[in-house]
Amino acid sequence: MNSKNFFKEAKKVLVGGVNSPVRAMNPHPFFTEYGAGSKIYDIDGKEYLDYCLAYGPLILGHAHPLVLTNLKKQLDRGTLYGTPIELEIKFAKKIINHVPSASMVRFVNTGTEATMAAIRLARGYTGRKKILKFEGAFHGAHDSVLVKAGSGATTHGVPTSKGVPSESTKNTIIAPFNDLDSVERIIKRDKLAAVILEPVMGNVGCILPDDGFLQSLREITEDNDVLLIFDEIITGFRLSLGGAQKLFNVTPDITTLGKIMGGGLSIGAIASSKEIMRHFSPLGGVYQAGTFNGNPLSLNAGYTTIQILIKDRIYNKLNSLRVKITQGLEDISQCYDLDVKINGIGSMFQIYFTGINVNNYSSALKSNKEKFLKFQRGLLNKGVFFPPSQFECNFLSNAHSKSEVDTTIEVFDEVMSVLK
Repeated sequence: MNSKNFFKEAKKVLVGGVNSPVRAMNPHPFFTEYGAGSKIYDIDGKEYLDYCLAYGPLILGHAHPLVLTNLKKQLDRGTLYGTPIELEIKFAKKIINHVPSASMVRFVNTGTEATMAAIRLARGYTGRKKILKFEGAFHGAHDSVLVKAGSGATTHGVPTSKGVPSESTKNTIIAPFNDLDSVERIIKRDKLAAVILEPVMGNVGCILPDDGFLQSLREITEDNDVLLIFDEIITGFRLSLGGAQKLFNVTPDITTLGKIMGGGLSIGAIASSKEIMRHFSPLGGVYQAGTFNGNPLSLNAGYTTIQILIKDRIYNKLNSLRVKITQGLEDISQCYDLDVKINGIGSMFQIYFTGINVNNYSSALKSNKEKFLKFQRGLLNKGVFFPPSQFECNFLSNAHSKSEVDTTIEVFDEVMSVLK
């Protein structure tokens, strides 16, 4: 097997043989040769129906023809200039037109950069130091938020990373997701600059806000002069053109975006009101800069993707496919008397091997992670790729078809029939 041999070589030169811990897989990860549409192909010639989709960005599927065409045109014009370009204006206007909290935009390179800058902006604007985040939420791998973090930090048993000084996290306060009483107590006790959250938690599987939670959180923060930051790196342009804030009709003070808005290339953005955004340099005293901010390739791929989403209005299709696949999971689990909880919204979903409701980090941790990994490996052996972690999310793309979802449900049946 070429993947097995490549992994042996990778371990000699890459930490753990991978460049991100979420890619680690027992006994070894497969090495990808290419992706096309809803499928990904490894170097051993095997194809997989892909529900990982690079952990969320590929809402149009792999190698969308128009995205590739426009990228090739941009390559002929150069890859990076270090000067402003017109597309920055056009793309910012698209975001402002669709994301309720956006009146001004700053483009950056990754979701991590976006959340880091958003927190700095909130602190600079309010003059306060403390922030509140929720248990299990992953807001990037920077010091102030790498506390009880989800994603790979949970999977690999390092919810608080070594190398992060206690001084870096002393101003980060933790609360359980969906627990308004805890939030209210903290806000009354501490002077907070901001509350940051994923409106739908996509880095501890897929956890939805309880009815009224986001609305009440908005009221509490507003009443106490605390900024509300929605980390929509995953949900932005996935749950709707306006993200989760449009879907739930809750407008935060600051929004961070990424993933889908890069069209498969690395990107991030911070969006807010003009009053708040003008605190960024060069107008204000909150410094943020980057050589690759607003780079032409990412803007081009992302702008093309957003234009397609606006034109094709794929969200009803994606929601329908998600309902179909999660209902299939539910029916087959009941058939084989398996205790599972399936969470899903829009084109996001995850299965937890537990009999309890999963609505926060602590309840997610009670799921049977070993059984999930056995399930994931069983799917992989039959050509269906779920992320190799109980604490990641599965995604659908516009490239997935009803017949492919039907095939996937058949594979669920085969795998669950032998799952003990």
